[in-house]
Amino acid sequence: MTAALATTTATDADVQVLRTAVEVARRSRTAGNHPFGAVLTGPDGRVLLEAENTVTTERDATGHAEINLVRLSTATYDAGFLRTCTLYTSTEPCAMCSGAIYWSGIGRVVYALGEDELLAMTGADEENPTMALPCREVFRAGQRDLPVVGPIDLAEAREVHTGFWG
Repeated sequence: MTAALATTTATDADVQVLRTAVEVARRSRTAGNHPFGAVLTGPDGRVLLEAENTVTTERDATGHAEINLVRLSTATYDAGFLRTCTLYTSTEPCAMCSGAIYWSGIGRVVYALGEDELLAMTGADEENPTMALPCREVFRAGQRDLPVVGPIDLAEAREVHTGFWG
């Protein structure tokens, strides 16, 4: 079975949590990292964990917000519980992060800014060598359904990147 291309409409609660993810991205930028943030919610919609990007400060090319959140999530919760959770992210997960999300067992992904929109903003900036591979394509190559909601049009998701990239 391949992962579904499930596209549902974002709820008001989804948008509220996405705004939290953008605030986490803003904190990441303030801390000297790339402006990306991710949040995990439980089945009741309560925020469980947050993670910033740490690529610069930890000198770790894999320190994306979603990877950091997956590491925290899998260390904190069992796979059965993670299947009931949603990962919210300020920007569409890259191919690396999508693989980590898939393997973590997290049950749903919601994102604001699309990877294609980010590429249009960053261009050929060596700090963000964007891959033109949507997360839905990565998930579709898997063996389980992973519903995705996004992109969700939030001005603040674009604004957090303004003036950051070369």
